[in-house]
Amino acid sequence: MEPVKFILVGTGNIANTYVNATRKVAQAEIVGVVSRSLERAGRYAAEKSLGRPFDSLKAVEVGYEAVMLATPNGLHHRDAIEAAGLGKHVLTEKPLDVTLANMDRMIEACRRAGVRLGVSYQRRMSPANLALKSLIDRGALGRIYAADLAVKFYRGQSYYDSGAWRGTLAVDGGGPFIQQASHNVDTLTWLFGLPQKVLAKTALLAHTGIEVEDHGCAILTYPGGMIGTIIASTVTKPGYPVRLEIHGEAGSVITVNDEIVSWDVEGVSRPEVRSAETIHSGAGAGGVAVTDTSGHEAIIADFCRAVREGRDPAVTGEEGRRTGLVIDSIYRASREAREITV
Repeated sequence: MEPVKFILVGTGNIANTYVNATRKVAQAEIVGVVSRSLERAGRYAAEKSLGRPFDSLKAVEVGYEAVMLATPNGLHHRDAIEAAGLGKHVLTEKPLDVTLANMDRMIEACRRAGVRLGVSYQRRMSPANLALKSLIDRGALGRIYAADLAVKFYRGQSYYDSGAWRGTLAVDGGGPFIQQASHNVDTLTWLFGLPQKVLAKTALLAHTGIEVEDHGCAILTYPGGMIGTIIASTVTKPGYPVRLEIHGEAGSVITVNDEIVSWDVEGVSRPEVRSAETIHSGAGAGGVAVTDTSGHEAIIADFCRAVREGRDPAVTGEEGRRTGLVIDSIYRASREAREITV
């Protein structure tokens, strides 16, 4: 198929992940870079050999079909709506945005324009997670009683000091629940659907000069009675791999960094899946650098096929909003100090 031509919007750390991943995807090509600073866009485009730099999408003078949004969380809606207005497809870094209202604006703008909106929740592409999803959907684990998720990362003060927008409600949207644990909350939502009720407690414990939490926990009650728990943190020094424990009628499964490490399920053989090579979310347990881009490669390749085939991508804007709704509910429950209905 003819490669889909993209404009990359953003030149920060996560942009490097998209550049490195796209170079391994035959179906995609980055033909230009947009940054609010034309000088910065020029330096980045020259350094990465990405074609021409521009200071806005409206200024782009090369042919392209889609955008990759590698901008801070709270800016996604701005660029997505502009791209949709220009008739361009949109693939955005997670989360979809930081407010449900802005997520809805993005979804509606892309729907009206007839363009695809995809979200880079690439942990869904993990072979182990895909196998688990299939087994859970067909009831092979029986009734699920509990799912316990621990995202215990560490970020020093220098991380939050590295950008004026870091740790702000307007741009980051929150702390580890929407930032570091967003991918994992998405995995939980993809596997088990929306919870009915949420209790949560968040706190700012170890960092200064920020508006958001650096540690928190949530209890989620699902239809049928399943109880989910989530710990999300950037204070758990030195940082630990993401761990998900699923306990059901037929037994238990434990994954670490999207790999099955324990399988004790009666009557069901452990899935034989290739290694996912530890698909990272753009932020590792102890640092922000991404060394493996296989998850982004899979998301980008699928998005390009969706554009060419006229179908929805693997993770649609609506799916991204469902995950956003869970995160928003966690923050609401914490702010209001009560159990809320999702």
